[in-house]
This record gives sequence, C-alpha cells and structure tokens, in this order.
Amino acid sequence: MDNIYIVNKITKGELQINGKADSHIWQQANILESFRSPWDSKVIKKIDFRALWDEYKLFFCFKVYDSEVHIHPSKNINDSINNSDRVELFFKKDDTMNPYYCLEIDPTSRIMDFKAYPQKVFDFDWEWPSKDIVVKSSIEKQYFIVEIAISINSLESFNLIKDGKIETGIYRAKYNKNEKGVYEPTWICWIDPKTESPNFHIATSFGVLQLENYFE
Repeated sequence: MDNIYIVNKITKGELQINGKADSHIWQQANILESFRSPWDSKVIKKIDFRALWDEYKLFFCFKVYDSEVHIHPSKNINDSINNSDRVELFFKKDDTMNPYYCLEIDPTSRIMDFKAYPQKVFDFDWEWPSKDIVVKSSIEKQYFIVEIAISINSLESFNLIKDGKIETGIYRAKYNKNEKGVYEPTWICWIDPKTESPNFHIATSFGVLQLENYFE
C-alpha cells in the first residue's frame, strides 16, 4: 500500500550516523521518493527518504535535492527553524492525536521538538529526551542531508509502536522567495491529507512505518 513504508531491520550497532549518509548500510533501506505538494502546482525537487532499525534505534535519512537552502536569520531558534527549509517527522498513537509528537529539523541539525494536541495546541516546553535522539546533517551544493537516530525505548515509552507499526507523518517545508522578495513556504508531504489548504496536523496526513521482523 502507498501509505506503508517497510523499515528493514539491521544488525544492532551496525549503523553510525554522521550527517553524510555515506554508510553502505543505508543501501539496505527501501527508498521513498513519492513526495508531493497537493496545494501547489510547481514541480517538487527530489527527496530521497530512507529508514532502518535495530534492537536499540530507529534511523532516518533525508537527502533533499536543493541548491538554494534557506535558513531564516532570527535569533530565536524556534522562530528561525519555523521559517527555514526543514524536514519533519510527526508520530501519533492513534487518530485522536491526543497527544502526538513533532520533530522539525533544519539543514543545520537544529531541532524544534514539541508535543501537540488536537486543534494545533502545541507544547513547546516539551522536548524529546536528549539521550534518546541524535541528529546530524550536512549541506552540499546540490542537496542537504539530515540523519536522525531515535531510541526504540523512547518510542515505546510514548506508546508509539503498536504491533511493529509506527503511525508517522513525513514532511518537508521549502521556502522560496516570491516576487516581492518575501520567503513563502511550499508544504510537501508523503501522504496527501485531502485538505483544502496545507495541514499536516491531521490524522489523514500520516502513513505507517512497518518495522520488519519486529516479533522475532
């Protein structure tokens, strides 16, 4: 199904992230490229998403083809990330979205993590436990890479793994300068939420990550 991504299992400790996605282990991952912007007719530049897991960690890799990366200069970190090019992962326990967990990460490895509730109620004081998440990234001329490692323990503690499945939203925000010189976002997603205007904070924008051999 289009809304299920199989996360292949690897040997524990085999993958070490460095922000360059140059480990040969990533070749074992399925490649997800079916990203779209249902609200924008412009062509979406290629996004190469991969995920793997072992007994201790769930790994993600975004390779985003973009030669004009925008980082907002605000001194407030959350404001800067919120107005910069970024990738996003949201996790929900069920369709009530009460709560769900959000990671928004820019190309420089900065994380805006928060807990969210229905009707876009956000708790920015909440943070993913620092011992349970590592983010590394790099920016090249034609693309940027974001690698993420999240502990299985933390996902289980938030009750996000059920029968080897994790309900996950995978997104990207791209900021382009308009004719007035103002940067505006294009919202890009894996699953079309079927909304009239862009909205990732809705159950229909989530797909499923299926952990291979979860019960072994």
